[in-house]
Formats: sequence, structure tokens, C-alpha cells
Amino acid sequence: MKKSPKKRPVDLSVIIVNYNTKTYLAKCLESIQCSRLHHYHLQTIVVDSASSDDSFTIAKKNKPLNTIFIVSPTNIGFSAGNNLGVKQINSDSRYVLFLNPDTTVQPDTLAGMISQFDQDQSIDAATCNVILATTGKTQPECHRGFPTPWNAFCHFFLPFMPKLFPRHPFFNGYLLNHLDYSKIQPIDSCVGAFLMVKKTAGDSIGWWSQKYFMYGEDLDFGFQLKKHGYKLVFIPHYQIIHYQGVSSGLNVSSSTSKNVSQATRQTRIRSAKATTNAMRIFYRENLISHYSPFWQWIVWQGINLLEIYRLFRAKFL
Repeated sequence: MKKSPKKRPVDLSVIIVNYNTKTYLAKCLESIQCSRLHHYHLQTIVVDSASSDDSFTIAKKNKPLNTIFIVSPTNIGFSAGNNLGVKQINSDSRYVLFLNPDTTVQPDTLAGMISQFDQDQSIDAATCNVILATTGKTQPECHRGFPTPWNAFCHFFLPFMPKLFPRHPFFNGYLLNHLDYSKIQPIDSCVGAFLMVKKTAGDSIGWWSQKYFMYGEDLDFGFQLKKHGYKLVFIPHYQIIHYQGVSSGLNVSSSTSKNVSQATRQTRIRSAKATTNAMRIFYRENLISHYSPFWQWIVWQGINLLEIYRLFRAKFL
């Protein structure tokens, strides 16, 4: 009697939540398929969150290997979409990568990141070097600190201070720009566009908080990991390209990046509101209880002012 072939263990499960990314999802999956995996094996899980364009259909037509496609009948958001994908993770998988659909992966990135985790067992979660397609530079959110009131105040209301004192941690806590990012560095939070985590670590924190619809969930994810004693790092040696703002329309300030975005004005407004609402949720869930009533009032007023500014940009710029 012929023996059935032995099932190969999965080293990495890649989860992608898609929403109206047109051809970008197909390009993302193609870049994964072209990865030089060496002896590693992976599965890809695509969750479509009720897209109204053809992005999901186009991606499925290419029939990428070892890929599971899931359709949500409603737009359930980033956190819930990721949690839906988590349910399909291979039981043997050691690592999980949450990847944006508006990205392309360099050929050696996936194998390189797995190898880095394998070589340094102290790493529990990491972001690679996410390069913005519009600027060719590293996305600043790759190396985040937690948005304490002081860190957020310096970043949003005193942006000249980090520039005047680029190596001083006191003024650079929001993006941790004072660190040498040509080397692997510890960080507070990984960017959601590329967040790789040990499966055991994700299991221990219950994965993503569904109190967030979009934005802020990666900060919360990092906060929960740090609270449980896990180590998060930025690894500069491996890259992806990020076409930021394709779905949301945010972070689309230049004429080049505006051409990238598929978002309508209404979507930009909704996304702008979502960013500041995510800040309110993050503070309420994790930080606000540590401050006096006066500082709590300052925090809420600061978020309100930022929301007014972002809504103005979304409507008129």
C-alpha cells in the first residue's frame, strides 16, 4: 500500500487583511510566491473584509500556492480580520506574520526574518525595514515608542524639538529616532504593515483587541506583548515596500502618493476620525489611569485638537 506523503511543517503563517486595494493585493501575493524560502515553508491566509472592488477576485485568479482565501460579508476591520485569519493558522506554524496588502516583499525578507528569530531566541516580535514607495525611506512607524502624553506632545505639537535634539531620548520617545537603526534595536511597538510574532506569544495575549476597527491596534498589540515581558525589535537588514494609504487615503500628502491611493474623500474623512478614535481607545485601555485628572483633561483636549486638524486635511487637502 502506497504511503501518503509526509505533511511538511509550516514555519511561517502570513495573514493579510484586504480591503479595496485593487491590484496591490495580487502584487503582494506574487512577491510572497517569489520569495527565496530556502528550507522554510509557509502558508498564506487572505481575509477579504467586504471589498467593493475586484482586488480579491484578481488575487484568487492567480491561484497562489498554499493560500487560504476567506471572505467576510461585512467590513469587520483590521483587528477582527486578523483574528479571523488566526483561526486558520497551521497548528505546526512557529511564527505568524501580519502583512498589509499594499506591500511587496523582497525575495530574501521572509527567510531572513525567520532565520533571525531562530538565531536569537530572545526575539518575540519584530518589524523589518518598511520602505515607503513614495519616498524611498524607512517608514518612521517601524520603530515606535508608546505615545505617552510627553512623547505625543513632542511629536505632534513640538515637532521641532526632535529635530533640534535628534539624539536625545527625552524628545524622541514617540519614534525612538535617537537610536541607531542601522543595527537591530529594541522598540515598544511594531508597525502593523509588517508585524512578525512567535505564535506562542500571540496565543498568550489572545491576539488582537477588537475594540479597534482600524489604527492603533498595532500599538495595543505591542503594549500587551511588552506587558507580558516579551521582546520587540526592529530588524533593518530585510525590507518590504509599502504603498501606504492605498485603502485609507491617509499619509497621502505628495502628488505621487495621491496617485497611489484608491480612497475617496469620504473614506479619507472616515480614516481621519478612526486615527484619533484609536488614540482615545488606547489611552482609555492602557494609560489614562496612570495620570491625574488635570493631565487626563490635557490628553483628551490634545486628541480633540489633533482630530480637528486631521479632518481639515482629509476634507480640503
